[in-house]
Amino acid sequence: MMREIVLDTETTGINPRDGHRIIEIGALELMHHLPTGKQLHIYINPEREIDQGAVAVHGLTSEFLSDKPVFASIVDEFLEFIGDAPLVIHNASFDMGFINAELEKIQRPVLPMDRAIDTLTMARRKFPGAQANLDALCRRFEINNSHRDLHGALIDADLLAGVYIELLGGRQPGLSLATDVNSQRQTSPKNSDAPAGTLTIDSPPAQTRPIRPHAPTAEEQAAHEAFIAKLDDPIWLKS
Repeated sequence: MMREIVLDTETTGINPRDGHRIIEIGALELMHHLPTGKQLHIYINPEREIDQGAVAVHGLTSEFLSDKPVFASIVDEFLEFIGDAPLVIHNASFDMGFINAELEKIQRPVLPMDRAIDTLTMARRKFPGAQANLDALCRRFEINNSHRDLHGALIDADLLAGVYIELLGGRQPGLSLATDVNSQRQTSPKNSDAPAGTLTIDSPPAQTRPIRPHAPTAEEQAAHEAFIAKLDDPIWLKS
């Protein structure tokens, strides 16, 4: 089962080493590169002031966050949601740096960087020299981001999921189907051994034909020899 988590954060500033903190987490689940509808969205009280430059980007203020939970109180919910799935992140070093700084602060194990799939790196490899920020990629792939007046962790994670799928080659990479594959998809029945929500595709049983005998009949052999006799010096009769 291929499970991935598309993740984004908003923060009080640009560097956790300067004491900046996470103030918003948005994450959504992909299964086999398709959104399942499961998501996590949490606002966090950073217990410090927010840089005005950061407020201009995401619009989140200290007043708004003052009654929100601190990171230590939501960390279990966050870790349970992401599980051990790969994390799809745009500019992964930024978000992973903040997440790990928060985990270190409460003496929890950090997340290894090799869990992150960095869509910024993917985009730069695929389109060298082109703009690779999220807005530019949405324009390139014709993903509607008109609702993104300000940065928001869940909004950005949702847009990033679409970008990630396009960077992989689209919803049906390498396939050209004459029929609508969606009409063949169904959730696993209740009495199935497959996990709930698993996508399955019903396909007809393979058709088999009887094995043809390879030896020619006497009539076929005679007809072949008569045909060869009409040819002018056929090369395969030369020794």
